[in-house]
Amino acid sequence: MVLAAIDPDGEMSRALRAAGLRVTMPRLAMLTWLAGHPHSTVDLIAAGVRERFGAVSTQAVYDMLAACAAAGLLRRIEPAGHPARFERRVGDNHHHLVCRRCGRTEDVDGVTGAQPCLTAAGDMGFVVDEAEVVFWGVCPDCKAAESSADGVQPDKEVWQ
Repeated sequence: MVLAAIDPDGEMSRALRAAGLRVTMPRLAMLTWLAGHPHSTVDLIAAGVRERFGAVSTQAVYDMLAACAAAGLLRRIEPAGHPARFERRVGDNHHHLVCRRCGRTEDVDGVTGAQPCLTAAGDMGFVVDEAEVVFWGVCPDCKAAESSADGVQPDKEVWQ
């Protein structure tokens, strides 16, 4: 597999080099796959990379994710009670909306751009540089499935 086939415009190759990381086909395959599948778990990422690249161990995926997250190329989020998820959207102080049932995760833009949208009352001397907010709820698919199981149809105006 040729690197250009995975990263035709070279954007991810440049990002890896700028972060001081070697450009490898598995890393490019992982970053490419994550571009279209944000908020993915390690298992989903591993399956996506294998589909694109071929054999790669789960440990190698963990190692690639750790290196790219440490270099600031990825963000790791850990919603309580759900496996860690990874995304390429970094550095913009956005937050997340998580379904309590299926774990579906969506981005929620921050209120004030690059500044934290919350001020910690009684910050105990910390210099706060980021606020992480997770909104919890039930996604439309899980709500519809719940209503169907109860024999009650969801209000169509709410879910359209």
